[in-house]
Amino acid sequence: MSNIKTAILDAAERRMQAGGFGGFSFREIAVDVGIKSSSVHYHFPTKEDLAAAVVRRWAQHTFEVIDQAMRTDSDPVRVWTNTFRGTAFSNSRMCPCAALGATSQNLPEQVAAEVRIFFNGCREKLVAQGLTPNKAAEVLSTLVGALLVANTFGDPTQYDQATDDLLHEREAQVA
Repeated sequence: MSNIKTAILDAAERRMQAGGFGGFSFREIAVDVGIKSSSVHYHFPTKEDLAAAVVRRWAQHTFEVIDQAMRTDSDPVRVWTNTFRGTAFSNSRMCPCAALGATSQNLPEQVAAEVRIFFNGCREKLVAQGLTPNKAAEVLSTLVGALLVANTFGDPTQYDQATDDLLHEREAQVA
């Protein structure tokens, strides 16, 4: 992937984390990257194409981090909680899929479909890692909700408070 294309994706991701699908324009991305708006269009013909590419990249990266962590820690709840915690404590504090998921009924279908693919992938991975479908849904809902709460309060420690019982419950079950 070219450096310009990566820079465009990075800029769009940051803006989507802060403002969702409506939180960016090609003009703003071009300014962020230091290129002309036509260069953004060259790599991503439409805003929908760019947003969908951001979601796909985020999903791929998230699943790679999860898979890597599962090699050293067999507890999927702890691995997923810690992975999403990394997002809560990052500069952006928000998963772009969570930001977009909150308004998925109003997204262009191409973007909404990628968001659904991300969340379906999360559930499927959690089930494949040994959770029941209901527990997978509960864990995913807790983690995404914890991100939203932490982001709303501008306090990443809210993420830890929101996920503390989930982790302790799991530790009690495993012990």
